[in-house]
Amino acid sequence: MKNLKISISGYGSISALGINSESVWKNYLNNRHCFHREQINNKQEWVARLSLEAKELISTLIKDKKYQQLDPSVLYAIAASRIAVKQAAWNTNAGFGINMGSSRGATESFEKYHSEFIENGRQKVNPLTSPGTTLGNIASWVASDQNINGPSISHSATCSTALQSIANAAAWLKAGFCTRFLAGGSEAPLTPFTIAQMKALKIYSAIDQDYPCRSMDLKKDHNTLILGEGAACFCLELDSENAIGFITGIGFGTEIISHGASLSSDAACLQKSMNMALEGHDPASVDVVILHSPGTILGDSSEMIAIESVFGKRKPMLTGNKWKIGHTFGASGALSLEMALLMLKHDQFIQVPFIPQQKQYKPLQKILINAAGFGGTAFSILVENNPQN
Repeated sequence: MKNLKISISGYGSISALGINSESVWKNYLNNRHCFHREQINNKQEWVARLSLEAKELISTLIKDKKYQQLDPSVLYAIAASRIAVKQAAWNTNAGFGINMGSSRGATESFEKYHSEFIENGRQKVNPLTSPGTTLGNIASWVASDQNINGPSISHSATCSTALQSIANAAAWLKAGFCTRFLAGGSEAPLTPFTIAQMKALKIYSAIDQDYPCRSMDLKKDHNTLILGEGAACFCLELDSENAIGFITGIGFGTEIISHGASLSSDAACLQKSMNMALEGHDPASVDVVILHSPGTILGDSSEMIAIESVFGKRKPMLTGNKWKIGHTFGASGALSLEMALLMLKHDQFIQVPFIPQQKQYKPLQKILINAAGFGGTAFSILVENNPQN
């Protein structure tokens, strides 16, 4: 997208870090992770649940009877969108588009309804099963909650979903189809079946260390992915006098895969997405890259090779948040974009506690965010500070 400059006029999130920018930033400033062990499938497994205040927010939301049967992934999207729209001071009656993505969608509801189907002898299903387990359920309920009648889009691009949602919203804005778009991702994957899938791939963390997810640790000899839950979304406009920041580059890449979970050793898809997002920008002008870095041996090492290919010897400062909040699948890129906006706002780089410290020598102006997923899909977004902030 030539001459891309999309304003971010507000954002909202709900995760293990909290529900507002103050609590989220405060939690980023400490070196503590958000994981605890839970009994899942008769074993103690690491997970990153919503914070206490986030759980209370969802409890308040489901006091409305029409929301009580919704999957947590939908509830998280509704909660995050309310925060974002309030911050942007958008008038919902004016109408805007919605693009909310999820890798898994209504995971908890699907497992619940399918178990009931098996237990009753496969004779019937709960009448709420469909459309309650469809992926489109997320955006449509957000649209209903916001009382808007603009385009409502849900999709999945595995773990790059949220950044693709934002890229798609930017395309609609540049095409003139809408003047405003609410975009992001939501995920609630902390279910027995989902965790069993990660364990079957032999990538789930079983280590008992101070930091059980060793995202970005290239010396690890075990896979250390841990799942978390949450949602984040952003209010996007072509021009906004009150912009928090600007999206000035978007890139995507795919690669030929040998199986559904494969990724090339040099993360070719990420190389493509980063190079595309940096078109028209000097790579040396990028201050920080927020890595996808899921905590797996291959995923982390291949992304680092991609970084070195794109930036050479003059690598930006590198950081990420999965060591702290885990992998939130389709919401992960959105939560990383929130992290970028907070670093730009406070002009402070967030260190990863178990890797060599990196020094910040100048004010932060440009941050690149990466996300990659199963199927060899990758998206990168370049975000810049608003000089007026």
